Amino acid sequence: MKHVVFDIGAVLVEWQPELAWADELGVDGARDFIDRIGFDKINLACDAGASFAKASTDIANPEDAARLKRYVSLYHLSVPRKIMGTWDCLYDLKDRGVTVHAITNWSAETWPEGLKVHPELGEVFETTIVSGQVGMIKPSVAIFQLLCDRAGGAADRCIFIDDGAHNCVGAKAAGMDAIHFTNPDALRTSLEAKGVL
Repeated sequence: MKHVVFDIGAVLVEWQPELAWADELGVDGARDFIDRIGFDKINLACDAGASFAKASTDIANPEDAARLKRYVSLYHLSVPRKIMGTWDCLYDLKDRGVTVHAITNWSAETWPEGLKVHPELGEVFETTIVSGQVGMIKPSVAIFQLLCDRAGGAADRCIFIDDGAHNCVGAKAAGMDAIHFTNPDALRTSLEAKGVL
């Protein structure tokens, strides 16, 4: 039996970090803030195990530093909705007896906040690898190998789903099959073509 391994952000739940600061700055102002501080790089470092509080100490502007430091407490605003069509695929897989797992690039600090909004994420998977908890991130081959070790399954029995093509490349380098996620309908078509739906 195949194992299907899901990414979470932008696959199962929307992630819009600007919404964390939209009440204070407006959406456009929040996006300007994100660009100004290089949030993408900061977030990636935190996905790998760094803390947002420590990252905030490296920002020269004290107001911007304070805003970043508040991100964890505001995180729930950034993951407002499920991507329902993907959830439909996930539950259809489970109904067919397919084991589902997850590998997510997600900060150890914000993961519990995400679970408060979407507690199902903590319940639906057989195995969940959160990058910030294990200190490695996709597309590193090591994180895919860790999933296989914890799940007790061979990489060549896994189909990995991610919205990042580079992460799919990492999964394939680890021996997995991969589907580059674009939308739920295309995902369903791909899973049907692979014979798991």
